[in-house]
Amino acid sequence: MPKKNITIDDLAQLVVKGFDGVHEEISGIKQEMGGMKQQLGRLEQGQEDIKLRLDNVAYRFELIELQRRVALLEKRAGLTK
Repeated sequence: MPKKNITIDDLAQLVVKGFDGVHEEISGIKQEMGGMKQQLGRLEQGQEDIKLRLDNVAYRFELIELQRRVALLEKRAGLTK
């Protein structure tokens, strides 16, 4: 294989091309991360909405206990048939 003489200018151009490629890749990664941050923000907001809804929900065991207590009170008050 014959030797090829590379000048400093040739080497500088190769280095610049390499850095340009890296810069483009980093820019793409930054854009992807921006999109991921938005998605994460939407997920977190959805999670907060779910938590707020659950805070306002009566749990099944509480409802059953309340039904039992009301039935007992109605029976004692003579309101049941």
